[in-house]
Amino acid sequence: MKMKIGSSKLIKPLYVGNPPPTTDYTPLSVFDKVTYDQHVAVVYAYRPPTPPNATIEQGLRKALAEYRGWAGRLGKDSNGDPIILLNDEGVRFVEASVDRDLDQSVTFCPSASLLSMHPSLEGVVELVQVQLTRFSCGSMVVGFTAHHLVADGHATSNFLVAWGLASRGLEITSLPFHDRTIFSPRSPPKVEFQHRGAEYISRNFKKVYPLIDHNVEDIVAHKVHFTSEFLSRVKARASSMNGSKKPFSTFESLLAHLWRAVTKARGLSGPETTQLRISVDGRARLNPRVPNEYFGNLVLWAFARAKVGDLLDAPLPYAAKILHEAVTNVNDDYFKSFIDFANHEGKVEDLVPNADIEETILWPNLEVNSWLRFPFYDLDLGSGTPYIFLPSFSPIEGIIFLLPSFAGDGSIDVFVPLFQENYKIFKEICFTLE
Repeated sequence: MKMKIGSSKLIKPLYVGNPPPTTDYTPLSVFDKVTYDQHVAVVYAYRPPTPPNATIEQGLRKALAEYRGWAGRLGKDSNGDPIILLNDEGVRFVEASVDRDLDQSVTFCPSASLLSMHPSLEGVVELVQVQLTRFSCGSMVVGFTAHHLVADGHATSNFLVAWGLASRGLEITSLPFHDRTIFSPRSPPKVEFQHRGAEYISRNFKKVYPLIDHNVEDIVAHKVHFTSEFLSRVKARASSMNGSKKPFSTFESLLAHLWRAVTKARGLSGPETTQLRISVDGRARLNPRVPNEYFGNLVLWAFARAKVGDLLDAPLPYAAKILHEAVTNVNDDYFKSFIDFANHEGKVEDLVPNADIEETILWPNLEVNSWLRFPFYDLDLGSGTPYIFLPSFSPIEGIIFLLPSFAGDGSIDVFVPLFQENYKIFKEICFTLE
């Protein structure tokens, strides 16, 4: 596929009235500081007719006026603490074209070919990048990248919806909540949970990477479509030993099944421990509740652990119960304990975030990113919602993405990067319920 770059420029927020001063800044919160220091990319595809680039650009400028942090830059204050400089330097806006039909040019499956659909993620100072790629058939692909230190998936999806509204000439009715100083520590602090090894590790801690006969080049990403009928069966099986208690959620049930299937496909041994890291949104868990419009990061992680032998020998409800308890325990008490720890011990001790962007092989562990409740699919730029949405290619062995299917029938698409030989086994067993 031969792509032609027509233009690459910085675009700035479009304010109504006098613009705010460009000397303002926003301190990063304790939740911003422990997340991944990297860009995350997603890809959308639209069938014709699609709105002109100028309309999309104008909508983006209007949305940036409300979500000003995206148009700024990361920096440090006078004390050396990380901040977002609200200097309005702008976001990267790239216009590209391909002299072929979209269906002949791009296969929307997890592969390195998706990387050409958005700007590079390396060495980027802009906090948001957008690439509009036009095809001869009239279709359009939108590649979007955003820096994770600025906002989590929840907040980023809210911004994308706002961009769509502005591009359609509509008012952005749900405005972002910008105050990142609301997470004050208690006096005296009350650290009730172990945050060393969870959100933080010692700066001198040496991670032990798996001794396996594979490398990154062996990783392939597989997309699995789980129908609503299969999900109902998984949920019923996972909850079959709950008695009168509430059934496990579809998310917990499917994740328990995936945990067991990937563990079996990897051929792990009985006494080995496997861990599942699950992101937990704190907006609804903190008391008082944080508005859904909060713009920033508000995620911690639940860690479900089990011996491989126990995980595979016990029935599915065993895995579901471990997952459910791990996620439930990341509650208001846990979030407030983290805030106290990060503001006291975390500042005194020589600690760094445990979110490791250099880790490309998670074996024997897994990490899951659930986008099931985010309105990523609602990015309507003027011609309707996209017909394809997916994360860009991320060759990290063991990182799982869950997305609602475009079928709109309650089915779920799962992206699972594994080593080639494990991937073949996973394909054979991923629809088998034991």
